[in-house]
Amino acid sequence: MKNNKLIYTILTLLVLLLTSACGTQSSAETPADTEATTRPADSSPANTDAPTDDSASAEKEILIIIDQTPKPIEGNSFDFVVKQLPEGYALAEMQWVSEANMIIDSIDDAIAHGGNGDAGFYISGDGQFMGFFYPDSMKGEKGKVVFLFKNEAGKELTWTKEITLK
Repeated sequence: MKNNKLIYTILTLLVLLLTSACGTQSSAETPADTEATTRPADSSPANTDAPTDDSASAEKEILIIIDQTPKPIEGNSFDFVVKQLPEGYALAEMQWVSEANMIIDSIDDAIAHGGNGDAGFYISGDGQFMGFFYPDSMKGEKGKVVFLFKNEAGKELTWTKEITLK
């Protein structure tokens, strides 16, 4: 009898634990000022032909979230998360393009900035955090964030979003 109560108690706790975890989202995934789109601006600049069915479906798989909510850090920045990308593609380059500035950083540049805190795109040492540091002089600047993805065959996809730096 005592074993049955223990088993039922454990099962009840397990069911409560599983159901309480369903439907919850972390606050990092749902900031109030998140901007995202699932369709990149264009595909490979080298290929001006109409995209094949494979590349068209791959383009729809890109999902990047840009978070410009204020952070308790010194300086100006926004964070981004690559939530979804086409199979076989990897982030290769990040760009800020505006009338006043053009900043282009490779993955290696971003990793270096993540270690030394220099302005530009950054990726933390463990890859957990990614973003863009910018000086006060760029606040209010309107421009485009461009992410370039490449696969092993050399094909490229881009994702572009227009934002205003806060």
